Amino acid sequence: MGHEDRKFPARLRRYLAAAENGKAEAFYHLGLYYASGHGVDPDYVAAHKWFNLAAVRGVKEAVAERAELAREMSPADIAAAQREAREWLQAHAA
Repeated sequence: MGHEDRKFPARLRRYLAAAENGKAEAFYHLGLYYASGHGVDPDYVAAHKWFNLAAVRGVKEAVAERAELAREMSPADIAAAQREAREWLQAHAA
């Protein structure tokens, strides 16, 4: 489902926009959405990526959420999430 899709929750679109501006809390909330599947298909790789980005920005809750999520993920999926987080940081470097 695309982010422009009308079924994509407005709040989630706002978090994505805030994430584009580097807002740590937005990263955390995106992780929650993707981990729970609330408003989107569950995607642990995406959730881990967003929690990782939030943790890097100092959101302590994201560290715990990321660790809990990692227990449910394969090493390959964790590596993919870490790679996606690095790529996001490189693409959004100021």
